[in-house]
Amino acid sequence: MKIRKDHLIKFLKFIDKLKCKRILNICLKKKQMFKKGVLILAIAFNAGKQKSPIICIGGANIDKKLYTKNEIVKKTSNPVIGSSRTVGGVARNIAENLGRLGEEVILLSARGNDADWFDIYQSSSPFMNLDHVIKIDGISTGSYTAVIDKNGDLSLALADMKVFDYITPALLLKNIDLLLIAKCIVVDLNCPSETIEYLGLFTAKHHIPLVIIPVSSQKMSGLPKKMHAVSWLIVNKDETETYLNVKINDREDWENSVKEWLKLGVRNVIVTNGSKGVMTGGANGYIQHFPSVETPIVADVTGAGDSFCSGVIYSWLQKKDFESVIKSGLVNSHKTIMSKYTVRQELSQTQFKLDMEEFTNEKIY
Repeated sequence: MKIRKDHLIKFLKFIDKLKCKRILNICLKKKQMFKKGVLILAIAFNAGKQKSPIICIGGANIDKKLYTKNEIVKKTSNPVIGSSRTVGGVARNIAENLGRLGEEVILLSARGNDADWFDIYQSSSPFMNLDHVIKIDGISTGSYTAVIDKNGDLSLALADMKVFDYITPALLLKNIDLLLIAKCIVVDLNCPSETIEYLGLFTAKHHIPLVIIPVSSQKMSGLPKKMHAVSWLIVNKDETETYLNVKINDREDWENSVKEWLKLGVRNVIVTNGSKGVMTGGANGYIQHFPSVETPIVADVTGAGDSFCSGVIYSWLQKKDFESVIKSGLVNSHKTIMSKYTVRQELSQTQFKLDMEEFTNEKIY
């Protein structure tokens, strides 16, 4: 089969940039690594014993949090007892969690040309590759403003996410060499629906695991029409009710909602329900409930969902058993809720291992 010259040139430049000499030699010697003129880069990376990256696609923004002393009263002024400003965004938060856990992570996103992006870059760059985040002139970097009540729960959130409309299929095509070597692609629903649809087709064709993380009930319409390519869908109760047009009032409703997701083709699904824990289902049709980890001190719940997703993705890619995968998410979320940070600052591969040993009361080797 003839090798397309433009693909070969692009690949050689890519390999040279990563300085993977062994991969280059293997690829030059073994033409069978090319099929129909398309590079099978994942095989090359495995042969070279290099880490394939996790590609996170979606939001990277500034999180502003306002903390109130009393219950929120609508249509009037509410006193604030404190505030904070941190970096956030679902895809970015998951990328940082995974980066702190020792994974090779690349973020694909869009940003403005402003001070907010500088802050995001400074905080994020130690944990992920940001070279493929595109700059959009004339539009602000994404921002998310949350009002947190006296119990640490979210009362109201406002999101300015217009810039993420530029995460288009064209941007993905521009970065096709990265997508082809991904060991997993994680995408949030800040992206346009056509981008999510494209990723569903792309990952199915190239057998790349796809994880979809919704960001709100309002964004649920962005899910792909066919979800057989989705390895994991991690969704909350409200998002599930919105998309499936159901009400989850009791455990039976909750279990049935998981079954409905599985009927749509999702291979693994988790429906989270706050302090009540999570309901899970896999390709074998088995439905299982996992209670949340009791948390004595709730500092902030803002990063709880993203940290849960990260724990699940990390342990799944480590090929842990299903129960350990879910518990990993619960433990990471539990530890994050007790932190004032959206991504807990002490998180590392070593610390997470200790956290899991503490939770399971078993030594992990």
